Amino acid sequence: MASVTDALDTPTGKALVAADQNGQNAVEDFVDPWNVHTSSMKGVDYDKLINKFGCSAIDDSLIERFKRVAKVEEVHPLLRRGVFFSHRDLHVILDCVEKGQKFYLYTGHCPSSDAMHLGHLIPFLFTKWLQEVFDVPLIIQITDDEKYYWKDLNLKEVKEMALENIKDIIAIEFHQDKTFIFRNLEYMGQSVGFQETLARIQKLVTVSKIRGQFGFSDSDCMGKYSFPFNQAVPSFSSAFPQIFKGKTNVPCLILCGIDQDPYFRMTRDVAPRLKFLKPALVHSKFFPALQGANSKMSASDPNSAIFLTDTHEEIKEKINKYAYSGDRDTVKEHQEKGGDCSVDIAFQYLTYFEENDEQLEKIRQDYSSGAMLSGKIKKILIEKLTRVVLDHQTRKKSITEDIVRGFMTPRQLVFDF
Repeated sequence: MASVTDALDTPTGKALVAADQNGQNAVEDFVDPWNVHTSSMKGVDYDKLINKFGCSAIDDSLIERFKRVAKVEEVHPLLRRGVFFSHRDLHVILDCVEKGQKFYLYTGHCPSSDAMHLGHLIPFLFTKWLQEVFDVPLIIQITDDEKYYWKDLNLKEVKEMALENIKDIIAIEFHQDKTFIFRNLEYMGQSVGFQETLARIQKLVTVSKIRGQFGFSDSDCMGKYSFPFNQAVPSFSSAFPQIFKGKTNVPCLILCGIDQDPYFRMTRDVAPRLKFLKPALVHSKFFPALQGANSKMSASDPNSAIFLTDTHEEIKEKINKYAYSGDRDTVKEHQEKGGDCSVDIAFQYLTYFEENDEQLEKIRQDYSSGAMLSGKIKKILIEKLTRVVLDHQTRKKSITEDIVRGFMTPRQLVFDF
């Protein structure tokens, strides 16, 4: 497979022209690392986004190769259902595996509130599966500095928020001896390797390039200008000498939402000039808000999301009251024409959390044919999400401060590099 040219000069947030629900009037999608806007209830046009960003679709042939290389009978549901849908140089990582070379995984999270929501779980669920399949180190960056620069919060609030979110991440059951979690505002000042890598990247990127790439203006604080470099640094093993024993060219695979791609286009552009390997990426689609796929879930709007702290009653009320439905105006019409799974939030959420393909397909057929009404599919989702959330809460209760500190202490992991 030919390597895709990095679209460094594609401006962040460039409008993407897409058709509306009826395929008639042209509407504009807008995507950048902080905002996602689309007027279509089917969500962003990801095919156009792939073309604009210059990445590659994860197609059937790549999935088949993944299965062969990983020696798995089936890939994770989030991959085979297209939730993780595009990539940069994933084939290079598979080449490494075939050659017996180790790589590492890198993902991150910006603290958004005291409680994470279901959308935050998605990259971590897939990352956990990848770590188990390939048995590789995992780096998780908590971008508390990003939260501080963009929001009206003090450092104490940001730190408390970050530590609470880290407990949620650990509760997904990552392996402590294979995983390093760090907060930028803590680790960056402790690690010479991180600081030296940061300085080398910063020296190669101009202010005009950052402005063009991210749209910053004279009124933006300098912290915003510096942050893209902070997110770039973990792409290179030189930032973690305690893990990689000073090796600077350990391949990296990044898991992120497609809106984070602009950071890593910049990263991939500077990598050859540093004599580093370009990091590979796998992108996920946006997890939709309860109100519809034309927006992301937001921690700032409690009614747009199912949070990991919600009770069964809260989950039930939110789904029944706010989840956008693809049903018809009347029961009779619904039974005659069927529901629209492409916009129905209950069905969309089930594609993330119902692991059984046959069960999911039966739900799709029943709802699309009109045999299943909106109330029924919402009931199925409520039961599914209640189990997911309550099980998570049970695991989180066992996460102590000592466990958190164990994950966050700079140290050598079990791997020999």
